[in-house]
Amino acid sequence: MAATSSSPPCNISASSLLLRQPSRSILKVFGLLPPVSRNNRKLGRLTVTRSNLAQDFLGDFGARDPYPEEIASQFGDKVLGCQSTEHKILIPNASVLSLSQLQCSPVSSSQPPLSGDDARTLLHKVLGWSIVDNEAGGLKIRCMWKVKDFGCGVELINRIHKVAEASGHYPSLHLESPTQVRAELFTSSIGGLSMNDFIMAAKIDDIKTSDLSPRKRAWA
Repeated sequence: MAATSSSPPCNISASSLLLRQPSRSILKVFGLLPPVSRNNRKLGRLTVTRSNLAQDFLGDFGARDPYPEEIASQFGDKVLGCQSTEHKILIPNASVLSLSQLQCSPVSSSQPPLSGDDARTLLHKVLGWSIVDNEAGGLKIRCMWKVKDFGCGVELINRIHKVAEASGHYPSLHLESPTQVRAELFTSSIGGLSMNDFIMAAKIDDIKTSDLSPRKRAWA
């Protein structure tokens, strides 16, 4: 008699499985219950084929539509949580907002400038800026840009001017060379740095400059 191509059935006990065997009711719900022979029913063993072993016990546990019986049991009401849960959208406060989203405010001449420690803390919130001494003996922040040519330098200054005009806080702008622009910020009324300087620096950081920067040389 010629051998058939299908694999012969084998008897596998629950203790021989690496994965914990689900209950028969769960297997029946998901359509994974393999056939049980009359002899093996007494021994409590499952009769499956080798080729279908992984598929029958692992199955496809991806997303699927619920069965009608599951819908009728209203199982979703039991697993989706309390329907009376109150959901609130909290408005973030100034401490978690980006500095560029804040607005400059008037600074009184009696207000003390930011200390060096506070200025160094705020410096982490802006890119490319450094703290230097100003002419009044206090501190200021400075940023330098490398541009492609003189026209790009003038364009960068114009873009910074538009942002400063909208904010009401003006940096000191310098075209140091045809390919280099320098900006400096400090609050002259207090002779040092204020929060306005870092807010303005963050707004300047948001200005698009990629089209003005020189192209980087690609090495083969």
